Amino acid sequence: MHALFYLLEHADEPGSDVPAHFDLGARLACEQYRQGQRVFIFVDNRDDAHLVDQHLWAFDADSFVPHNLQGEGPRAGAAVEIGQTPPVSRRSVLINLASSVPDFIRRFDTVFDFVPADDTRKHQARARYKQLRDLGAQLATQKV
Repeated sequence: MHALFYLLEHADEPGSDVPAHFDLGARLACEQYRQGQRVFIFVDNRDDAHLVDQHLWAFDADSFVPHNLQGEGPRAGAAVEIGQTPPVSRRSVLINLASSVPDFIRRFDTVFDFVPADDTRKHQARARYKQLRDLGAQLATQKV
């Protein structure tokens, strides 16, 4: 498993309802979809799932990403699925927007995770990084 952690150097945009790492996660989902990948976006709760869902709908028409909330849409899910429990169908890419590593992490070939600028989320990201390292993931970081 390959895991790439994006280091966000700036805090969330003032006045924005969408945290910076959610925005980047949605854009990565779009990019991965364009490359033919099936993506699962893991979130902490239903409110976060709805926020990501709405943000993906707000993309312009040229950047449309077929997506659905877990349990909605086609039986095997759209190309991008958003949820809090293991996906039903096979997906190779996980975009982790949650505060923890999911128990089903080993199902994915590629994991994208984020280190937000605020201290609480940064501390949570460090714990996820250590957990993935302990699982034997090939880790990399990239500043954004």
